[in-house]
Amino acid sequence: MKKLIDDIIAFRNARNWQPFHTPENLAKSIAIESAELLEHFQWEHVEPNIEGVKEELADVLIYCLLLAENYAFDIESIIAEKLAKNEKKYPVKAAYGNAKKYTELRKDKDNGNNR
Repeated sequence: MKKLIDDIIAFRNARNWQPFHTPENLAKSIAIESAELLEHFQWEHVEPNIEGVKEELADVLIYCLLLAENYAFDIESIIAEKLAKNEKKYPVKAAYGNAKKYTELRKDKDNGNNR
């Protein structure tokens, strides 16, 4: 992962793009590239262009990694922390096979609708 991030930073720095990569601009770019990724899934029953999906996903991930680098976040740590939080919000027994948000799972539990 470190080599990948170093390669992304080297690419950015060779073009002197760092001044444009403010946290606000990176967050905007993540949203924009996410929307471009979503375009590949816009119409039901239409197979997405897999190459296009790969390219847009790469763009999203690159901007995410640049934002993490900007704040000196350890990617593995922040993901592990988030997974630990989600483990509490979405216990297996309540969330298994269920796409409801954790607030809805809690309502089901409070109403006795839990498995």
